[in-house]
Amino acid sequence: MYLLAGIIDFFTSINGIFYTLAYFVGGIPFGLLYGKFFGGINIREIGSGSIGATNVLRALKTQNPKLAKKIAILTMLSDALKGVVVIGIAKLVGLSFEAQWMMAFLAVVGHCFSPFLKFEGGKGVATTVGVVAVFLPIEAILGLIVWFLVGKFLKISSLASLLGLLVGIGSSFIIHPEIPHITTHTPLVLIAFIVIYKHIPNIVRLIQRKEQKVI
Repeated sequence: MYLLAGIIDFFTSINGIFYTLAYFVGGIPFGLLYGKFFGGINIREIGSGSIGATNVLRALKTQNPKLAKKIAILTMLSDALKGVVVIGIAKLVGLSFEAQWMMAFLAVVGHCFSPFLKFEGGKGVATTVGVVAVFLPIEAILGLIVWFLVGKFLKISSLASLLGLLVGIGSSFIIHPEIPHITTHTPLVLIAFIVIYKHIPNIVRLIQRKEQKVI
């Protein structure tokens, strides 16, 4: 009885409400929705089955290459903004930085393990960039630069994403030995762990030199 009361109290508290909101908003499968709306296709049945921008591009480019690029960019921006919007509202409400970082983590979890897709989802890269940019814009920019350069010259999306992630989060240990307001890198490490976990099949293909390029 006490446990149930504690759970109810948590989810009806301001922090609990925002944590739940961050997870569910993070879980919105924009790539899937855009693929169905603009292309009439289910991107989960095409390519890698991921709901991210790369698979949106791969799924739509056979129909309309120009539209595919636009929708892929729209997907990337939408996924990046999912956590940003909720954290922005939390800032206005006055939630603590610890709570905001928890929301950042839950937004990435929601994207990678969406409650709307039977706890499947995307790789979490765009959502990670978005939430990290809220707190550590320099690290987010460094990660984006690496992602862009690797993607442009090597044309391997997963490699670009992983290297961008490692540079972005890795650089935080140099630029910010103590993360402002929370003093710990734990949220970043946990986010990186989730994104790398979701990329395990890609990592295996990279090692085997079987990973497909995005042309």
